[in-house]
Amino acid sequence: MTAGSEAAQAAKQATRSIPIVMATGGDPVVLGLAAGLARPGGNVTGVISLIGELTVKRLELLKQLIPRASRVAFLRDPDNRSSALSLRAAESEAKSLGVVVQGFLVRNSSELEAVFMAMKRAHADAVILGEHTVFLADQRRIADLAVMHRLPMMFAAKEYAEAGGLVSYRTDYPDLFRRAAMYADKILKGAKPADLPTEQPTKFELVINLKTAKALGLTIPQSLLQRADEVIQ
Repeated sequence: MTAGSEAAQAAKQATRSIPIVMATGGDPVVLGLAAGLARPGGNVTGVISLIGELTVKRLELLKQLIPRASRVAFLRDPDNRSSALSLRAAESEAKSLGVVVQGFLVRNSSELEAVFMAMKRAHADAVILGEHTVFLADQRRIADLAVMHRLPMMFAAKEYAEAGGLVSYRTDYPDLFRRAAMYADKILKGAKPADLPTEQPTKFELVINLKTAKALGLTIPQSLLQRADEVIQ
């Protein structure tokens, strides 16, 4: 079992015979892990987290949150292939929302301060953090830097909002892992991953940190507060 596209790709490089169950990750067809979603055709199947589609939704939510926003920074790790696909998805949607999306790269925590200063110099009105588990180790520092530089920031995991980030929108990851366990059970009972259709998420979660919104001088629209699954006071 794997969590994230990078882990699935690493496993696929190591074996084409041992079954691999994805618990999260990007489109396995786009990533070259499977021939199709309905019939994977190889040794990889499982549950994906619609990374590209969720990035578009995060951009839409940011625009609802900050209608005046015209320039959105997309912060990502250059070694993360899924985040590159997410950036392209955001860029494709940007024109219809009246915004420009600009990518910024960060490889490790030592580069965070410099990249926040670069985003500020580029006159970013808001920031989206690309999905990458490595960033979780710096969740509080990233949230603090966003407030320090007055940059409203959208995250892909609720842990960031709990650490002081403004807003997060994600799939329900515990649900994905429970569903992935069902795949493992079927395979251990004889099913072939090539014949098990890849599933997409059905549950999503919006978390808003009102304390951070106040620190940034933002008023959260009532429509978003009513949609939120959790509001941190």
